[in-house]
Amino acid sequence: MKNLSDAKSSSSQGTGLVEFLREVVAEMKKVSWSSKKELVTYTCVVGIAVAIVCALIWVCDTFFARLFHIILR
Repeated sequence: MKNLSDAKSSSSQGTGLVEFLREVVAEMKKVSWSSKKELVTYTCVVGIAVAIVCALIWVCDTFFARLFHIILR
């Protein structure tokens, strides 16, 4: 494995980086990006879902805390 890396010159390593970056740019152009409206909508949906789950956890936590308080009195 070491022989393969020794065989490459330092200039070919720089060329590999440039080629990698070109491929990254080409792949990023192929990505189907969401519109701003979709992003705002999905962000709101996630925020509302998180708020609902937090509220449910809070209700369950409060219920069990009071239940254990009554039991352990």
